[in-house]
Amino acid sequence: MNRKVLAIAIILAAVSLVFSKSTKLVMSWKNPKYATGHKFHRVLAMGLSDKTAIRADFEDALAAQLAQTGVEAIPANTILLRPQSTTLDLNYLKTQVRENRIDAVVVSRLIKVERNVTYIPGQTYVVPFPYYNTFYGYYGVVYPVVYSPDYLREEKKVRIETNLYATSAPDGELVWTGVTDTFNPSNVHKAINGLVKLVVKQMQSEEVL
Repeated sequence: MNRKVLAIAIILAAVSLVFSKSTKLVMSWKNPKYATGHKFHRVLAMGLSDKTAIRADFEDALAAQLAQTGVEAIPANTILLRPQSTTLDLNYLKTQVRENRIDAVVVSRLIKVERNVTYIPGQTYVVPFPYYNTFYGYYGVVYPVVYSPDYLREEKKVRIETNLYATSAPDGELVWTGVTDTFNPSNVHKAINGLVKLVVKQMQSEEVL
């Protein structure tokens, strides 16, 4: 029985490694007209979501990560009033950006969520038992057949788009854009932290921050 438990544990461990939670960069683009080396000073961290609590958590995490690059990062929830399920007035947004002297905006939005269910057929395998010099030990040499039942595996992929805009242009100029996929997120806060670390690191590596 111990060997059976060990075999199952090894299988589960392998599955957890293959399908572990992670965030990957799918693509990124940098505006070729943008002057490399330009430094932003006050950056607005903004999330587009109708879920107020998640949006605020995201903006706080993004602002904290941006601040580590040396800029003054402002979570949008601290200067923008956005009750849940309400549309943000564009003129109000422009006014807040101007009055708070924001020179860049990093904004993220959910593009899509994909769910895939895979059928995993069961299989049989043998687990050898140690031989003992007794009748029952001898009997145990007969390899018992262990059956792994069928099951369904659900995989979830969350795709997020993140853009960096310079507010110096009248309508805001796109400086950088990136798309990420987060696989099988089970904890919102961990998923947010992984996402913001990845996108900010990528923007730094492409010298837009």
